[in-house]
Amino acid sequence: MLDDFLMRAALGALGVALASGILGCFVVWRRMAYFGDATAHASILGVALSLGLGLPPVSGILATAGATALLVWLLAERGIGADAVLGVIAHGALGLGLFAAAILPGPRISLEAWLFGDILTVGRGDLLMIWAGAGLVAGLVRWHWGLLLTSTLSPDLARAAGMDPRRGSLLLSLLLAVVVAAAIRIVGALLVIALLIIPAAAARGLACTPEGMAWGFLRGSARGRHWAGWGWPCSRMPRWGPPLSRWPSVSLPL
Repeated sequence: MLDDFLMRAALGALGVALASGILGCFVVWRRMAYFGDATAHASILGVALSLGLGLPPVSGILATAGATALLVWLLAERGIGADAVLGVIAHGALGLGLFAAAILPGPRISLEAWLFGDILTVGRGDLLMIWAGAGLVAGLVRWHWGLLLTSTLSPDLARAAGMDPRRGSLLLSLLLAVVVAAAIRIVGALLVIALLIIPAAAARGLACTPEGMAWGFLRGSARGRHWAGWGWPCSRMPRWGPPLSRWPSVSLPL
């Protein structure tokens, strides 16, 4: 019989696989890797503020990640260069989050678990949030698959078909914020984007169709993250640097 914490770790990893599996393909197709990295880094500011104010961390993560997604989308619509904006937002929000954690009154806030993740500390509330986010992402992507795929292939083709490509871009930006909020507890803000781009990039040359790439990536990521939950024996070994229980949760899915 598996321990409760191990079952929660496995279930949480599978939920993250569902949330990041399909969306990672669009991140690769649209070259949104840096955008996802900026959203993940900005979530640290939300974590620091929510913990300092006594609010649930997920509320701060969703607020800052969603605000970052909306801000970048609005600036991109106005033709402002995305690279510079993303760089300023990503590192500026990360620096503000670390600064806020250091100066907020009360007990000292440790952001290590939020930066690097800790899969073995996933609780029932985290599982509920992860699977709710995964269901939302999977449902919206399935419902708007035609819009997302067509606008990704060619915005002009989407307009000719009566679709609004800006709507697809906004939807992907907000869904990316949901994935960050769901996955940050598992792998941390610094490695969330790795779960989106590395397996999808690896599957790009193996799939013949967009659907095959999306669902093939989903199956592979689910299998890898299932095994990530078995990294707990490493926590009993001597520690060098960060707790070793985190490294299997990062290396095995990749």
